[in-house]
Amino acid sequence: MTNQALFAIGIFLVTYAFIISEKLHRTIVAMCGGILMVLFGIVTQEQAIHHIDFNTLGLLIGMMILVAVTAQTGVFKYVAIRAAKAAKGKPVRILVYLSIITALASAFLDNVTTVLLIVPVTFSIARQLQLNPVPFLISEIISSNAGGTATLIGDPPNIMIGSSVPELDFMSFLVNLSPIIIIIMAATIICLVLIYRKQLVTTPELSAKIMQLNERDEITDTKLLKKSLTVMALTIIGFMLHGALHLESATIALTGAFLLLLITGEHYLEDAISKVEWSTIFFFIGLFVLVSGLVETGVIAKLAGEAIKLTGADPLKTSLLILWLSAIASAFVDNIPFVATMIPMIKEMGALGITNLEPLWWSLALGACLGGNGTLIGASANVIVAGLAAKEGHHIGFVSFMKIAFPLMIMSILISHVYVYLRYFIW
Repeated sequence: MTNQALFAIGIFLVTYAFIISEKLHRTIVAMCGGILMVLFGIVTQEQAIHHIDFNTLGLLIGMMILVAVTAQTGVFKYVAIRAAKAAKGKPVRILVYLSIITALASAFLDNVTTVLLIVPVTFSIARQLQLNPVPFLISEIISSNAGGTATLIGDPPNIMIGSSVPELDFMSFLVNLSPIIIIIMAATIICLVLIYRKQLVTTPELSAKIMQLNERDEITDTKLLKKSLTVMALTIIGFMLHGALHLESATIALTGAFLLLLITGEHYLEDAISKVEWSTIFFFIGLFVLVSGLVETGVIAKLAGEAIKLTGADPLKTSLLILWLSAIASAFVDNIPFVATMIPMIKEMGALGITNLEPLWWSLALGACLGGNGTLIGASANVIVAGLAAKEGHHIGFVSFMKIAFPLMIMSILISHVYVYLRYFIW
């Protein structure tokens, strides 16, 4: 192994260690790691820019702008209150309904945006019922990561995979991943109800107060709502057809975002741009450059070769190895840098003899997205919800979360294991 390769590994491991430790903001760490790759001459600036996946960045920015404008209508609060009333103010039913709404919204927005919108309403409902909101919040975390697994745009790892493998379009993700996610969500909700049913008890009087809420009061701008929902629907249709239209998903998302700004007026522009999570965008940029150092020095190719030796280039063994490795790793480290490392490795496996890579991609998506449910630091949505809870005076501990979430994550990966085996190697 060359000195350049050793330098690249060193920079990568130190950067990764700082990301896991959370001593510094992960965006600063990732960008510094990427910059060091260029400063040490491991990659040139041109190579670094070449490795940045602008399709992933464009898709994220477009969806963030769309959601930022739509959120101003109050529609997300409306849906949550409507769900609570449909549940007749009964806490267990509210947990089930909010979990389903969170999963569905995460599939078509993204899981981070979804929890930012649903969690404040959850606090309000829990206060009305005089209940601890933590059971609802943990259910929403798990549902957001599971729901986000179902589509191309639901979770950053899927966005990254879809951007790197053009033949895996929106409909491919929906057809291959949504059936198993429905099964996993059903099993997960049943388990959550069994775990929390004794904690979720309130009085008939407090339930009646929920029924008195008027969800229509939350809709602040009807004209904006109509425009936002129309553009959102067109954008989702665009995602479904982007393969046939020969357009990248980023083009669809940015078209939707700026079409909405065009028809709503420029006074929404500044606010929408400010709501873009720029720290997340730069985190991705840093990671892409960081991983480019491992690609350009041949480290990724070497790792892929070792993995193929381990599994004997058997597609089934390799798929299941990726599924479990992704799940366990993503539970303890952020799934985004892990997937950024795995994508070039799987591509290299194709060059080394595995002809059908599709099961490997679905295994990576399932493992990385569902594995994020294993611990409180496994996915961005988890960290965000824990932070929002702390501001409200409700502590979600690392160990207390893991006791609930890790067994549920293992259950979801076992179900995925059976699914991958049956769907891609038996049927």
